[in-house]
Amino acid sequence: MSPKRLLCAAALCLCFAGAGALAQTAAPTAEPAAEPADMPGMESSAPEAPPPPPAAPAAVPAPPTAAPAAPAAARAPTPSAAPMTGPVRNVVLVHGAFVDGSSWNGVVAKLQQKGYHVSSVQNPLTSLADDVAATRRVLARQDGPTILVGHSWGGVVITEAGANAPNVAGLVYVAAIAPDLHESTMDLMKRAAPMPANQGITADPTGFLWLDRSKYHADFAADVPENLTRVLSAAQQPIAATAFSETVSHVAWKEKPSWYVLTTKDRAVSPAVEKFMADRMGAKVIPIASSHLAPVSHAAAVADVIDRAARELSRQQ
Repeated sequence: MSPKRLLCAAALCLCFAGAGALAQTAAPTAEPAAEPADMPGMESSAPEAPPPPPAAPAAVPAPPTAAPAAPAAARAPTPSAAPMTGPVRNVVLVHGAFVDGSSWNGVVAKLQQKGYHVSSVQNPLTSLADDVAATRRVLARQDGPTILVGHSWGGVVITEAGANAPNVAGLVYVAAIAPDLHESTMDLMKRAAPMPANQGITADPTGFLWLDRSKYHADFAADVPENLTRVLSAAQQPIAATAFSETVSHVAWKEKPSWYVLTTKDRAVSPAVEKFMADRMGAKVIPIASSHLAPVSHAAAVADVIDRAARELSRQQ
């Protein structure tokens, strides 16, 4: 081959070599251009934003953690379940018809002087159930063994409220009605001739019973000074007439030791009926020559009976 042809061939080879080199150097720059082809893949990864929905379920467990709080509070022990240990230092007093809790004021003062923690229930006198509920609210606040005391209609209330009450150590009935199971006040009052106080009781249009003010002193509180009975009659609390026909479904005196203050000069509840009830329950009977309103006329004597009962119960602890 002539020198001229050799020179041309060499130049041609150099051109092909340069083109190959250019192709090799251009290839890397072409790689990024391929990234757009990869973008769809990135878009398919973007939908991974849905993981937020799982976040919502994560918040769902919150209600279950809050809900149990209410049942926990409901399961909290109540004061009425206080253990029966130690001496009896709590006294709960339950009043009867035609009076309110202040009828116990003299007894409260005497018991407080003796060191007792005393509570006087304010009965609405609208029904047996309402009065029992009011008494149980006060019982639930006692922090230890308690003696439960009822006067007149209050005896029916403590008979029902004192049953199945862990912190009630004993019962004291003061000229009180003490029914047996499914027995009412009227059932017991029929065991004797009508008492003088009955003639002074009248019903108003709403079905509540009132004691005639003019007969309050003679038939209800003959041994209480008249100036005081005038105040008591002015503040008397009427009782629903239907209450006297309501029967008890529980009988506390069948499971608790009992004492009975029998008022021998009573003109509202027959002393003979009082004795019948006291004997039937096996109560320790303490007679007092008193009218029906013994908590007012003989506050010191009634307080002494309660104190004696509490001491006897304390010795049994």
